[in-house]
Amino acid sequence: MMAPISPWMISSSFCFLIILLLSYSGIAQEPFPSANLSTTWISNIDYDDNSIALQDKSKITPILTKDMDQLGQYFVCGFFCNGTCTSYIFSIFIIHYIMGDRDGYRSDAIWFANENHLIRQDATLNLTAAGELVLQDVDGTKVWTTNTAGKSVVGMNLTGTGNLVLFDANNSVVWQSFDHPKDCFLPEQAKTPEQTLAAGQKLVSSVSLTNWTKGQYFLQVTEKGLFAYVESSPPQLYYRDSESDLSFPPSVSSQYMKLMPDGHLQLFQWQTDRFEWTVVSDLLTDDELYGDCFYPLACGRNAVCSANRQCSCPRSNFSGGIDYFKPVNALQPNLGCSEITPLTCNTTQDQVFIPLENIDYSTFTATLEKVSMEACKQACLKNCSCKATLFRYELNASSGNCSLPSDLFTITSVDIDKPSSNASAFIKVQNVRKPQTPDRKNHVAAVLRPPTIAGIVVLVVVVSGVILFIVYKRKRNSKMEEEYLDQVPGLPTRFSYEELKIATKCFSKKLGEGGFGSVFEGTLEDGSNIAVKRLQGRAQVKKSFLAKVASIGSIHHVNLVTLKGFCALKSQPLLVYEFMSNGSLDRWIYHGQRQHVLEWECRKKIILHIAKGLAYLHEECRQKIIHLDIKPQNILLDCDFNAKIADFGLSKLVDRNQTQVRTNMRGTPGYLAPEWLSSIITEKVDVYSFGIVLLEILCGRKNFDISQPEESRHLLALFQKSLEEGKLLDIIDNHSQDMQAHGQEVVEMMNAASWCLQADFTRRPSMSSVVKVFEGVTQVESNLNYSFIDPRTTVKDEIVLTQLQPSILSGGR
Repeated sequence: MMAPISPWMISSSFCFLIILLLSYSGIAQEPFPSANLSTTWISNIDYDDNSIALQDKSKITPILTKDMDQLGQYFVCGFFCNGTCTSYIFSIFIIHYIMGDRDGYRSDAIWFANENHLIRQDATLNLTAAGELVLQDVDGTKVWTTNTAGKSVVGMNLTGTGNLVLFDANNSVVWQSFDHPKDCFLPEQAKTPEQTLAAGQKLVSSVSLTNWTKGQYFLQVTEKGLFAYVESSPPQLYYRDSESDLSFPPSVSSQYMKLMPDGHLQLFQWQTDRFEWTVVSDLLTDDELYGDCFYPLACGRNAVCSANRQCSCPRSNFSGGIDYFKPVNALQPNLGCSEITPLTCNTTQDQVFIPLENIDYSTFTATLEKVSMEACKQACLKNCSCKATLFRYELNASSGNCSLPSDLFTITSVDIDKPSSNASAFIKVQNVRKPQTPDRKNHVAAVLRPPTIAGIVVLVVVVSGVILFIVYKRKRNSKMEEEYLDQVPGLPTRFSYEELKIATKCFSKKLGEGGFGSVFEGTLEDGSNIAVKRLQGRAQVKKSFLAKVASIGSIHHVNLVTLKGFCALKSQPLLVYEFMSNGSLDRWIYHGQRQHVLEWECRKKIILHIAKGLAYLHEECRQKIIHLDIKPQNILLDCDFNAKIADFGLSKLVDRNQTQVRTNMRGTPGYLAPEWLSSIITEKVDVYSFGIVLLEILCGRKNFDISQPEESRHLLALFQKSLEEGKLLDIIDNHSQDMQAHGQEVVEMMNAASWCLQADFTRRPSMSSVVKVFEGVTQVESNLNYSFIDPRTTVKDEIVLTQLQPSILSGGR
């Protein structure tokens, strides 16, 4: 659940505080219709006189307000808290003042910024001099930003339509909240010729009405109509309408649409006579057909929804009426059902189906067409991730459409009086074998000879002794491993192997494979996506491994992939990371391998994120962490192309009083700094690797590319030659016109790469200095040495080609 949200107080870099004038009629006026650059708002509980107290005892501290007298409402942009006010969220609200009401105000949030990272007291919201709106937590972590630095922003305004806008000197919109909708849709957003969301936009539900983190449902409108999905792997479509849009009916009252936590899309309208929001339309629900039952999680997973939304678990009418499912919560049947005996892969002989007739399924998507019912069931048995067979046919069961869902949502029990296609469900379950009864017909009573009895006794004693010894040894080893776990403080969440096996559907969806092991996609019970790295088997769980897990698990930065937990099973150690939907950077920058060509602003953002992540590792952690394997494959990208450093398999933990450390050569050829030849290294080896990655991003190619002409195969040598000849523009990625158009900026970044690639590590900058260069705070050092050294051209081939021995801890790739 989301932590309690708390009130925000305001301070400013101006010479005075923003004072809001409140009266019995509501917010009387707008003291600041817009905010200027270089303004900072700070959460401070000592200044709550400006806060608006709502009926439910929560509070809003406004930053900008805008009234709409003709509708009797106000839009307010500010900070919100409730409960004990220990955490806060930056939001936009619709507020109504109730004349004569004891509390005075009613509100509803229509947009929010930091739903995935609530901030604490003394955090800051800053409209920077560069024109970027930045939300930072009290520890300096950047929680949310508009990414508008350098885009000519001169101010911020809240419009009368509920749109938060950053604008330039011509009053043109540079950034607006309407372009980044959450779960709500306002009338002014629909006032386009298409009456719809813009391309690429979608509404995403929250977990609940009090927990605004990402929920199970999302909705988007395209030229082909309206589509609603439930999160799964892949997402499953539960509603489509080629005629639908998101237009609003005429009204004299305030309105908005909201994608609810249960998947309903509801139209809310303010009722002035009752002083409350009322649902006037449930846009996706067809009461004539199945009503609420047709929503994917109306009764939870693995459940059946019948008339009047009665929820139950699937029941078997064969094999003595064995129950294969039980309610997650007997007092709340709508939470779904869980398997009593989990499915086990590759045991089709022990799996059977629970048949359900006269059903429908909201997310039915044909996997196989024109197949028989039996062929459909056999396909499910052969597919480890398949949870059920859903079969639809028109005339007979010998030819129909087959769906094999990997997530089984609510199944609708159809009233036979209502028209529907012939549909059946066969839910795959793990059968429980009954113990075999001895065959008494072949039992022969006989008197064994004394020598035979003595031999059997001896054999039994020996075998029993061996078994007891093995059991004792395993218990002792297990106890020792548990003691190791108890001795290491600060470990992240510990998962059981069964939990991760279920989350990954028996490790069925592989994301990648490397020297440390394989990575699989998974989903936890709370719906969060994860990447699980299954490490190569080990004999035991060592303290060094757990200490490293504890250290890496304790670091939290927006540009580092989060280690969510681990499994210490000795035969298969597992590491659990947050899931990064756009994969690794190498998929996006190498010509011939990339999915799409990245534009300059996106590349610039990725470069800055990598630099900030390394600066944190080197300078802000309790122990200095040298990554030792910075390369594009270890930079992961989320859905918004925010970059995060991953894979700490080769990392070295160094005490802050150590200036350098001796260690065996480790890393990836092409990214190794020259000082590796002496085996005495500092954090500057990461700075060198970053310089190589920076060149690869700017040039759109690998540091060694055998497909290039011989004189151009080594990027570092080509870079040095281009520097000497003053032809850096010639090596910029020529597959992006946008990169060519920003050639001067790219060349400036190449100069920063030169600084990072100095052969003498003492002349390389710290990563915090690199960040300051990218942010325009400082300049690249002059009088650099452009005689770059690539260890591959100086080390004997047999050393380069020797396989490096990795540490056991590895991040999610």
